[in-house]
Amino acid sequence: MIGSLRGTVLERNAPAHVLVEVSGVGYIVTVTPRVFGELEPTTACFLYVHHQVREDAQTLFGFLSREERDSFQILIAAHGVGPSMAMAVLATHSPKGLANIVITSDLAALTMVPGVGKKTAERLLVELRGKFDMLDLPSISGAESHGTSSLGDLREALVGLGYDNEEIRSVLSELNPATDATLEKVLRDALQILGARRA
Repeated sequence: MIGSLRGTVLERNAPAHVLVEVSGVGYIVTVTPRVFGELEPTTACFLYVHHQVREDAQTLFGFLSREERDSFQILIAAHGVGPSMAMAVLATHSPKGLANIVITSDLAALTMVPGVGKKTAERLLVELRGKFDMLDLPSISGAESHGTSSLGDLREALVGLGYDNEEIRSVLSELNPATDATLEKVLRDALQILGARRA
C-alpha cells in the first residue's frame, strides 16, 4: 500500500488530478481543489496518500497534511460516505473546521458541502462524534463556557451582516483563532479579512 509520495509535479488535469513523478514512475493522484492549486507543475511535492484498492481499480488520494488524510479516512469509514463526498467535505472545510463542526453539531456548516443534505448531515454528525479526538486538533473554544456554539454563532452573525455562503466558507477556512478566543474576537478577525477582500 502507498502511504506517501515525494517527487515532482509533472502536470495538472482539472479539476482534481495531478501527475506526480517519483523515481521515474508517474502516479495519478486525486486531490482537493485547494491542494490542486498549490501543486504547480515542475515543483517538488510531498503528499500523504490514501491508497484505495478495488477489484476494478486502484486510486490514490493525496493530501498536504497527515490531518487531512486522517480526516479523509475517518469520513470514508462513515456509513454512506464515499471518497467523492469525503473529498467534497475537505474541499469545503479544513480538518480543524470539520472537527469544530462535529464538536458543536453545526448542521448548517455541514450542509454547505455540495451533495450533503440535511438528513445526511444529521447522520454524519452522529457518526463522527468523538472520531476526531485522536487527531488532537485545536478548536474554537469558549462554546462550553458561554453555553453556545461559537462557530455556529459566528456563521449566523456573518449571514446577518449580509455575507454569502461562499464568503463565509472562505473566511472560516482562513481563520486560525487561539484556543481561548471569544466569539467577539473571532468575529472581529473575520470582518477584517472580509472587509479587506471587499475593499
